[in-house]
Amino acid sequence: MPISRIAIGSTAEATHPSALKAALAEFICTLIFVFAGQGSGMAYSKLTGGGEATPAGLISASIAHAFALFVAVSVGANISGGHVNPAVTFGAFIGGNITLLRGLLYWVAQLLGSTVACLLLRFSTGGLPTGSFGLSGVSSVQAFVLEIVMTFGLVYTVYATAVDPKKGSLGTIAPIAIGFIVGANILVGGAFDGASMNPAVSFGPALVSWEWADHWVYWAGPLVGGGLAGLLYECFFISHSHEELPTTDY
Repeated sequence: MPISRIAIGSTAEATHPSALKAALAEFICTLIFVFAGQGSGMAYSKLTGGGEATPAGLISASIAHAFALFVAVSVGANISGGHVNPAVTFGAFIGGNITLLRGLLYWVAQLLGSTVACLLLRFSTGGLPTGSFGLSGVSSVQAFVLEIVMTFGLVYTVYATAVDPKKGSLGTIAPIAIGFIVGANILVGGAFDGASMNPAVSFGPALVSWEWADHWVYWAGPLVGGGLAGLLYECFFISHSHEELPTTDY
């Protein structure tokens, strides 16, 4: 069972040069992802006079996030595993594929990357608002369930294409598969709650704009969904006899 492989880790591991390099990679990858994804929404809003909340705006956001995540995962895969998402890191932890302390190091790096990306966007666009995630026509409980389901699909895809030791050549398409599922989920949930699936993506804009309404949804939903995906995939689809993955992978 994955629960037997869950480990806290040691401070020596969390401060090892390889762990610090991995955290730096997560910071850079998340910055790249959020800068492109959030920035595309700001640019679309400027060009259309606030028309990002339209079908065309939703499609634009979907494509931008899919492309940006594909790149962010690709450039981080060989260093940190290219998590770019606290929910992915949490799912990896629940599956016993990363220690708690290393996971927390990733979390700090991801949140900082998102925050710095939003600060850079605000400065480089002359003070345009970065916006924040919010609910539209749904309750917080409904949005919570939506985030669970969308993030479950994301982390399940991560496990199937990047974590599973039996993935074989399928691993070469992991970044694009992960980008595609995020883009598709934005088309599903973008009109209702912004389709975060990523606490870091929600945290940076919320902090910079200081808008925290229903922010718990964007933490609780992705973490529950990511944890469930990691637990299910490890329990039912990964052999219990396989060795723990190297720290450079999930």
